[in-house]
Amino acid sequence: MTAVIKTTPARRSFGEWLFRARELSLVLLILIVIAVTTIAQPTFLFNDGGLRDLLRTPAMLIVVAIGEAIVILTRNIDLSVGSILGLTTYFVGNLMHTAPGIPVLVDVLLGVVFAAVLGLVNGLLVAFLNVPSLVITLGTLYAYRGIAVLWIGGNFVRPEWVPDGFQGFGKDGVLGIPWLLIVAAAVMVFFGWFLAGRRTGRELYAIGSNPDAAVLYGLRTRRLTFITFIISGALAGVGGIIYLSIFATGDSKVGTGYEFQAIAAAVIGGVAIVGGSGRIWGVALGAFFLATLGSALPVLNVPSLWQQAIVGLLIVAAITLDRVFFLVRQRRARKAVMV
Repeated sequence: MTAVIKTTPARRSFGEWLFRARELSLVLLILIVIAVTTIAQPTFLFNDGGLRDLLRTPAMLIVVAIGEAIVILTRNIDLSVGSILGLTTYFVGNLMHTAPGIPVLVDVLLGVVFAAVLGLVNGLLVAFLNVPSLVITLGTLYAYRGIAVLWIGGNFVRPEWVPDGFQGFGKDGVLGIPWLLIVAAAVMVFFGWFLAGRRTGRELYAIGSNPDAAVLYGLRTRRLTFITFIISGALAGVGGIIYLSIFATGDSKVGTGYEFQAIAAAVIGGVAIVGGSGRIWGVALGAFFLATLGSALPVLNVPSLWQQAIVGLLIVAAITLDRVFFLVRQRRARKAVMV
């Protein structure tokens, strides 16, 4: 006679459920921030262009944060994205001014290629010289910013340099949805599909989860790491082009400190800072949340110093939450093995 052993599935705590449903919690937080700010200052949402600005402003951070997240998945980090963004903004704006006969689409593509080359430099140094990404990208952060200061100096992109059609693209949309948000959504869908549905995407997770095992398994870790930095640079360039389409200006300070916003969006969105886990959808929501919070806090008259402190606390909370649930899962795995 065969004995049948019935097992009762372990009940998930509310905290674990919230962790698994991080995207839902971010949606709720975004709605809460919008509701509280609108109640305090109705003009935040109900003014000319209020909703449009609320929807298009996060587009730049979403795109840059996705590139940053792809690098973080492999246990690396890219601190140069803000400098790349700023350089690309001026590069494209200056190109529109000095070569007005070139189609705008070509200007945009050249800007993306320019940014990708800057990311390629990071990738070469990190992947093939085995230098820690934190050291390399900290160096290129200042190197690229120094190039911007030497090249741009006291000059800046003027609105009359930027074609009206390109500026209109940054302001207009379809069915009330800004074109810039549609661009960011397209980037999100593509890279979300790439990471979840393609073998190369899954290999990036494998590298971040266990780099040594990935090498033993035969994964081309150096080549894949190299590619992630090119992607990060290219998407930072797209962020710079989005900036240009919104503000139609740009100087040597554009993008300063933006790398920390991108890292924060990725971490808050659920990407483990130690690599190997995270979803692009969560990163996009994390970026949308931070951008919305950044727009709401000044309206609520919160001092800039406190705004930075709030973002810092959110990063610490997200990392702590990830670590706590990692330890919980590890402990349960050990118990399961012992049983």
